[in-house]
Amino acid sequence: MADFHLLITNWYRQNARFLPWRNTKNAYFIWLSEIILQQTRVNQGLNYFLKFQNNYPTVKHLAEASEQQVLSDWQGLGYYSRARNLHFTAKIVANEFNGIFPNSFEEIKKMKGIGDYTASAIASFAFDLPHAVVDGNVFRVISRLYDIETPIDTSEGKKIFDSLAKELLGDNPPAIHNQAIMEFGALQCVPANPNCEICPLIGQCLAFKNKSITERPQKRGKIIPRNRYFHFVQFEDGENILLEKRTSKDIWQHLFQFPLIEAEQNTELTEIEEQLTTRFEMRPTAVSSQIKHILTHQRIYAHVWKFDSFPAKNRMDSDWLIVNKNDLIIYPIPRLLDRYLLEEQ
Repeated sequence: MADFHLLITNWYRQNARFLPWRNTKNAYFIWLSEIILQQTRVNQGLNYFLKFQNNYPTVKHLAEASEQQVLSDWQGLGYYSRARNLHFTAKIVANEFNGIFPNSFEEIKKMKGIGDYTASAIASFAFDLPHAVVDGNVFRVISRLYDIETPIDTSEGKKIFDSLAKELLGDNPPAIHNQAIMEFGALQCVPANPNCEICPLIGQCLAFKNKSITERPQKRGKIIPRNRYFHFVQFEDGENILLEKRTSKDIWQHLFQFPLIEAEQNTELTEIEEQLTTRFEMRPTAVSSQIKHILTHQRIYAHVWKFDSFPAKNRMDSDWLIVNKNDLIIYPIPRLLDRYLLEEQ
């Protein structure tokens, strides 16, 4: 498309936000930023990037940290599999590549937690390799520019958008081109109510011409979230508190939480209270109001049941931990419980 690269790069030079991972060719920092920004807004991810950059200034520092420490530093960001993959890949780079990030798209993509988009971003930003990035912002820009009806979440759609992204990149410098189109989608060609009148692409945008801006991009369909009903059991004696570690391949894997009972449906609280009293041979002293926690494909409805002492040992699971409340900071816990404890103080 005529002058596309020139138009968006000129716009980028005038409008781009200052972000610390943009003014570097350090593949480690670029990779770190891309993993943090998956499913995360820039204004939320920025502080986490700076924290990780400070705590783990090289990939070897990250590789040498414990998983518990990495998860603790990640706490509140969600999608904890990203942190586990980050830690795993750091060990591979440190041990098998001598701490030097691989400089080919194929080798980068072999790393755990890195797909086509992230590999393209690292390859182009760090090594100036000619790989076009296609993230949510790029999908939106291209779908409107060409007024594409094909849903972006189909194999056909992916092929179309990948092909057009490569065509738009052409022989242009890949790092600035990719940064520009991503930033353009984030700030100018926004999902709702974009200011098309000041858009430098208005003369080329087919969706603007066809009055279909609000209909682009198309998606095949949304996944219906699953409802889950959690009842956490908070045992404490004033100084100490009881935790368990999530080990199953589910949400929050390897995080710590209060012992949990999951109900199959939205059960009456009186029924849950009787179940707890029977199991632990003691009655809870309080129960929280319902806490709603929204994940991408799940809606969590939780209550926290509080006990002012610990149950008898024969009523406790063998993997439960009694920890000093002052040491809670070193145990990564789900954001849901983190918020609950902050409100309880």
